[in-house]
Amino acid sequence: MIPRYARPEMTAIFSPEEKLRLWLEIELSAAEAMADLGQVPKDAVTALRAATEHEADRIIDPAAVEAIEAVTRHDVIAFLTHLENLCGADTRFLHLGLTSSDLLDTTLAVQLSRAADLLTEGLDRLLAALKARAEEHRSTATIGRSHAIHAEPTSFGVKLAGHYAEIDRCRARLQAARADIATCAISGAVGTFANIDPAVEAAVAARLGLTPEPVSTQVIPRDRHAHFTTVLAIIASAIERLAIEVRHLQRSEVREAEEFFHKGQKGSSAMPHKRNPVLSENLTGLARIVRGAVVPALENVALWHERDISHSAVERTLLPDACIVLDFALHRAAGMIEKLVVYPDRMKRNLDASLGLWNAQRVLLALIETGLPRQRAYELVQKNAMRSWEAERPFLAELQNDPEVVERIDPTRLAGLFDLHYHLKHVDTIFERVFGPAQVAWTTPG
Repeated sequence: MIPRYARPEMTAIFSPEEKLRLWLEIELSAAEAMADLGQVPKDAVTALRAATEHEADRIIDPAAVEAIEAVTRHDVIAFLTHLENLCGADTRFLHLGLTSSDLLDTTLAVQLSRAADLLTEGLDRLLAALKARAEEHRSTATIGRSHAIHAEPTSFGVKLAGHYAEIDRCRARLQAARADIATCAISGAVGTFANIDPAVEAAVAARLGLTPEPVSTQVIPRDRHAHFTTVLAIIASAIERLAIEVRHLQRSEVREAEEFFHKGQKGSSAMPHKRNPVLSENLTGLARIVRGAVVPALENVALWHERDISHSAVERTLLPDACIVLDFALHRAAGMIEKLVVYPDRMKRNLDASLGLWNAQRVLLALIETGLPRQRAYELVQKNAMRSWEAERPFLAELQNDPEVVERIDPTRLAGLFDLHYHLKHVDTIFERVFGPAQVAWTTPG
């Protein structure tokens, strides 16, 4: 992934240097486990560990390994050749009974586990931002929209609480996917342990914080990777839903919230007045990249027999990129919410622009309570609502001038139905469901 959309912490996990370090550690851990079982000389393996530490800078040299690979056409053999060139004959105790897949798949499991930990940190930052801003705007009344049309009031805090709950579910999914992907395979050709003791696999797994794969065939089954990738895509989609909300609220005719506009920032090369939602638009695009990895990951599940490498090129490109892009997106989304500029006065103006129509359902229910059949009550409310909308007159005034309405609901009670707090009286209950016991009591919106 290009540096523009990458954080160095995540990029480092998938760097060529880190790959070689993991390869070396897996090989040495397997050799040490064999030594503990008395299968290879312990002193030779101890000396080999010391030699690799002494030659670490020369060993972790992707360019040197690639130069050998240009001849061998095999990356793992190139690495083992490189080690032998630098560390001598004791390297013969490495890779005993292993296959390339043991090395590659176990390395990938470590990388994806570490990536999941970084992604969790990003999720936690976004969750903290959403919770803080939700509490801040718990009682900030705003119009709710369905089909992008004014519906009934909600609070801006409830909007953000909904996104918090979604991201929190994403966090739980990621923890499950991390557990699913954190498996180790040191089982040899076709996964039968014919030339390696299963105890070696268990020892390497423990050293790396993984669990042994129950049946690796010769590769770790790719349903695990498909699960992991799909979870990344769900997280990306949750970020996009949040980004789209910000994009819509920043529209000039809405302007209920907007991204922070930095000093010296420019919105357009041609139009100096522009303040564009560039962060949220960027997040929408990044989400598309992450979701693009899902179908190839699913297609990787169906490998031939005990192994093939049709999955290899996909995973070398899409898996690192999906992790790197999502990591960047999480921190961008968190920063966007942390600095989001909210306009409560504009929210009130937009509420007022609906002329009180958002009380239509409450009037409908009140008419039904008087004994009026539902369909007749609906027709009566809709008729007055359409008059209000088309003439741009207050909905309450239209209702109070309708004899059939005031015959059933007197004007004073009718006016009492137009109460903003009525729509928001259960906000504390929603917050308690999302965040636990309420810390701040509800206050009537002004």
